[in-house]
Amino acid sequence: MEAGGSDSGGREFKNAAEMWREQLGEEPAAADSHKRVSWYRDGVAYWQGVEASVDGVLGGYGHISDADIKGSEAFLKCVLNDVCVDGGAKRHLVALDCGSGIGRVTKNLLIRYFHEVDLLEPVSHFLEAARQSLADETLPERHRASNFYCVPLQEFTPEKRRYDVIWIQWCIGHLTDDDLISFFKRAKAGLKPGGCFVLKENTARNGFVLDNEDRSVTRSDLYFKELFECAGLHLRKMRDQRGFPEELFAVKMYALSTHAPKRTRATRSNTNSPAIIK
Repeated sequence: MEAGGSDSGGREFKNAAEMWREQLGEEPAAADSHKRVSWYRDGVAYWQGVEASVDGVLGGYGHISDADIKGSEAFLKCVLNDVCVDGGAKRHLVALDCGSGIGRVTKNLLIRYFHEVDLLEPVSHFLEAARQSLADETLPERHRASNFYCVPLQEFTPEKRRYDVIWIQWCIGHLTDDDLISFFKRAKAGLKPGGCFVLKENTARNGFVLDNEDRSVTRSDLYFKELFECAGLHLRKMRDQRGFPEELFAVKMYALSTHAPKRTRATRSNTNSPAIIK
């Protein structure tokens, strides 16, 4: 990513490579890098100090949860109609909720559309709150939360061909570029044929913004698309989240597949009249 960026303290970087060198050292991909270990340890430590509540996991903006779920549901319906001819009505659908926190997205959205949902969350008290909340919930018939994984995203490898949708919301910013690409490459094997990733994330207007407190990076739309390409992913659908306060980062939803979407072949006209570009 050649565009410049800044951190939460106002410091500017010429590009992402400069920022990552400072955060991770000269060998940012090294698994035993002390700085890399500190990067992830500090990020988890930040969330370990946060209350296991909707307001806590949403950074004091608990009131946006309903708008968030509404926007996600509309996007998910489009995704399911694309992945499944019948919208998934005749299939046993399984989802993975990455960065599940207290189970807010699973409880209010995913469990209603998927027969099974697995939750992945590195902060133990969040995951325990999710387990308790879902145990107390009256779920649709034959729908259940199946597995609760207390594992960091950068260390997780899913079961092969288990998931129709891998949902990743407000957590990918904690991964370095190399680990983000590596995660997607590993997680591809966890998708069923025709399955896809849904990424919902804050986006910067340009370049990136490094948060020095929670050890995360908010990337621009262009930055994300460069990383998707590096991971061998294809953009299937994209939509902006609406209804959030203006002071927050813009939020985008991406549906990503492992194969390029099929192109509809244009029918050749017998006339020489110009075609309408749609």
